[in-house]
Amino acid sequence: MNKKSLSKKSKPVKNLVMILKKRSGRDNSGQISVRHQGGRQKRFYRIIDFRRDKRDIEAEVIKIERDPNRNAFIALIKYSDGELRYILYPNNLKIGDKVIASENADIKIGNALMLKNIPIGTLVHNVELYIGKGGQMIKSAGSAASVIAKEEKYTQLKLPSGEVRRFFNECYATVGQLGNIKFKDEIIGSAGRKRLMGIRPTVRGTAQNPRSHPHGGGEGRSGEGMHPKTPWGKSARGTRTRNKNKWSKALRVKRRRN
Repeated sequence: MNKKSLSKKSKPVKNLVMILKKRSGRDNSGQISVRHQGGRQKRFYRIIDFRRDKRDIEAEVIKIERDPNRNAFIALIKYSDGELRYILYPNNLKIGDKVIASENADIKIGNALMLKNIPIGTLVHNVELYIGKGGQMIKSAGSAASVIAKEEKYTQLKLPSGEVRRFFNECYATVGQLGNIKFKDEIIGSAGRKRLMGIRPTVRGTAQNPRSHPHGGGEGRSGEGMHPKTPWGKSARGTRTRNKNKWSKALRVKRRRN
């Protein structure tokens, strides 16, 4: 599936979209908390069914669409009772295929079931971290996790980063690898397109003034003149910034780095 095969005239389902408010990297106080954001095109947010909580009812894939809010494609499915929902599009899922979310579903692309019922070696995506909360991991284009082991309470997955992690057996996951695999090879092509995506330019610290960045100032083109720092004075290279969450660490079997 590539972008040329997607219908350009296809409009999203009206009751499955909402206007996505522009926040431009600002927090609830209006201050910029994430830099280099703003100036994005107006978008409608597609409401995606990450929970797959309509259980034991079969649905048919009726359309595959591009979502401006994510790099993965989405599929519109129609349940046997007539309800429409969007799900993430797994690679090789075709229009007319049937999908189902069930504890006893077949191991087939697009089906959602508990991790304890998925065989070792199967590729999965849209994996729950907490039982019933909905998929929170493995949701970007071309990504998939592999089921590698089973324990008493947990199933071990090898994530795209190489990390091996435990998930509760009752967490739901969807079978298959996500589509739009060639997204990582896409070339943006122009600065203007980057701006329409909502990404503003990144200015080198040495090109700024000393009030804005520790590397700033000096006559002419000058180097950093110190150990590299962030704009807030912290070490810029080599410092580990991962949150030391004990619960998260307890479920990690193997780090993504040796």
